[in-house]
Amino acid sequence: MAVAIELRDLSVSFPSRAPGGAVAALQQVSLRVEAGTVYGFLGPNGAGKTTAMHVLLGFIPASAGAAYLFGTDVRQSIARQRIGYLSEHPEIYPYLTGRELLLLMGRLFGLGGRALRDRAAELLQHIGLRHAADRRLGTYSRGMLQRIGLAQALINDPDLVILDEPTSGLDPLGRLDIRRIIGGLRARGKTVFFSSHELSEVERVCDHLAILAGGRVVAEGAADRLATPGESLEQYFLRVVNANTSREESP
Repeated sequence: MAVAIELRDLSVSFPSRAPGGAVAALQQVSLRVEAGTVYGFLGPNGAGKTTAMHVLLGFIPASAGAAYLFGTDVRQSIARQRIGYLSEHPEIYPYLTGRELLLLMGRLFGLGGRALRDRAAELLQHIGLRHAADRRLGTYSRGMLQRIGLAQALINDPDLVILDEPTSGLDPLGRLDIRRIIGGLRARGKTVFFSSHELSEVERVCDHLAILAGGRVVAEGAADRLATPGESLEQYFLRVVNANTSREESP
């Protein structure tokens, strides 16, 4: 099967005034995400999840190792033509309407004309914002902003969708809609790579997952095989993270 994402001994360090002069955000992270799967990228705050995503997106360089999207090194801009991205806290243009935002993002991908207008209308319907399509984004609630952010990530019909906390700010019905959309993407052969603190959501939709702690992968595998019988994903997550945190803190 084709590989959508591959990280090979990826390390990222940031300058620091602390002793040693650098903070290691990622330490020799290696993983493979097969195309057409839903992959959960989990970890406590500060584990390095967003840093890894930012390397994939070309926002920051790796200090060591390599990262690939569909076999192309992420340092080449062409690697990002097939992806869509939703950040945890999406920046918005409050004076634009939801429809205008989607049309603008579509033009950035070289789309236009009737095809783009139809695509924007289709996505607004798909995410449940058709009624608010022509309202300014500055009037949207947090949940509505999360939905329109997801729509702009899908405007170019990407093969890989990277989502950083996609259910943040959503009520139970909103989270159900996100699960439906992710399931639809998988059914169409798309790849979804996402982080989330909503472990119950991850448990419902993921094929595979990796857990980070202290910038390292501490567990990885099929989502339905990692936890022991009778153990929830949340219980497994806490057990693995606490074990590795304790090991790091030991003298």
